[in-house]
Amino acid sequence: MDIRKETIDTITVLTPVGRVDSNSAREVEDALLPLFDEGHPVLVDFGQLSYISSAGLRVLLLAARRSKATNLPLALAGMSKPVDEVFRISGFAKLFQIHPDRAEALAALGKG
Repeated sequence: MDIRKETIDTITVLTPVGRVDSNSAREVEDALLPLFDEGHPVLVDFGQLSYISSAGLRVLLLAARRSKATNLPLALAGMSKPVDEVFRISGFAKLFQIHPDRAEALAALGKG
């Protein structure tokens, strides 16, 4: 698993590459949750993600809780059809700001 981190304007963008499953979820958690201590909105770009398991969903639920606790926006973007389907079926799509692509998510977070 490769996890890319970059800052665009004042938004921290995390891009997991490959699969988020029980083998890699802890790595994503360790990269994602501390971002809320930095004081900037967070965007998770799923453009390079091919699969997410329930372990990955758990990490995102923790991130949503941290987002709420720190009052820092969290958005998701660029989901492939299979990843989007997991979010819709699990009901997680209702818990997040989800944008079709990175550019739209950055614009939305920049206005917030």
